[in-house]
Amino acid sequence: MSRHADARPPATDDDLDWCHDAVQGVSRTFALTVDVLEEPMSSYICIGYLLCRVADTIEDSSSISPDEQAHLLRLYDGALDPEDDTDIDEFVTAVEPHLPPEGERSDDWMVVANAERVVRTFDALPDDVREAVTPPVRELVSGMAMFVERHSDTGGLRIQSREELEEYCYYAAGTVGNLITNLVTRENIDRERKSRLYDTAEEFGLLLQLVNIAKDVHDDYTAENNVYLPAEWLEEEGISQEEVVVPEHRSKTASVVYRTATHAKSFVDDAQTYLETVPLRDGNTLAAWAIPFLLAVGTLRELLANPEHAVTGEGVKISRKEVFAVVAAMNDTSADSLADMRQVISRQPFHLQTTNAD
Repeated sequence: MSRHADARPPATDDDLDWCHDAVQGVSRTFALTVDVLEEPMSSYICIGYLLCRVADTIEDSSSISPDEQAHLLRLYDGALDPEDDTDIDEFVTAVEPHLPPEGERSDDWMVVANAERVVRTFDALPDDVREAVTPPVRELVSGMAMFVERHSDTGGLRIQSREELEEYCYYAAGTVGNLITNLVTRENIDRERKSRLYDTAEEFGLLLQLVNIAKDVHDDYTAENNVYLPAEWLEEEGISQEEVVVPEHRSKTASVVYRTATHAKSFVDDAQTYLETVPLRDGNTLAAWAIPFLLAVGTLRELLANPEHAVTGEGVKISRKEVFAVVAAMNDTSADSLADMRQVISRQPFHLQTTNAD
């Protein structure tokens, strides 16, 4: 990626470099997105994502009580509110007792520990950028606090219905779709195009989040004590949420994984429309958003073929060869080719199609 110094947003080079390095550790998929954006959008999205990741790490923690999680999230939300007197240092002080010991911190917890640095870097961005990013980030944070409080009696999230699942996915990822849209529509844009973007931005986020939920059933329960598969869907199969990884119920849970993946698939068309509509300005690129979209399509293909792998801990993911093939192809692909690539990937791994064509 070519990052021109004069295109980088105003912040210290050390802080910006740290943020870009941090993204590489916390999310492989989002790191790909940041890497194929140009400046200044690359840094805008990188910093915005890290702001969200702080809240996500706290919400996912199984070592912090729900009441304390909610308190920390509310405190963090206050620190992000320009009208609130809460300082980010207050959040850092409050979260410090919950940090793993130095030397044992994951990349996610390193971001939480450095929340003051992330916010300082964010505060150096232009006013219109901060005004675009702050509302959806705060909505994500407050939504996570609400969900933690709602499920505090179970010590982890227990999604009850399809409606609640979509509500959770909106706060976790639909808000990020709105963040992206806020950034790319800061300048003049046709009213119809802007409306189409906001009509499909949330669906783009819901697609990505639902795919993650479907593929991570085992780890979400065993590592974080969260069950996102709706209780009503599991009950139709005759099992409870506490039995999602019990070996004798594997096939029943797998059928709910399949149902969740099928539901995710219903958002693919709108997500594609979003990508075909999004403006390419301020360093924004089609590849940045098409890559996670196409990787989600590939993951759906694997989920629908082997839903039980999400239950056993074996994992559902696409190969590195396919990831590399998609990234390479997107460097020379226009929005007009997106539908064709989607169809190919939905049928078989993209690198195998390329090999066959050769």
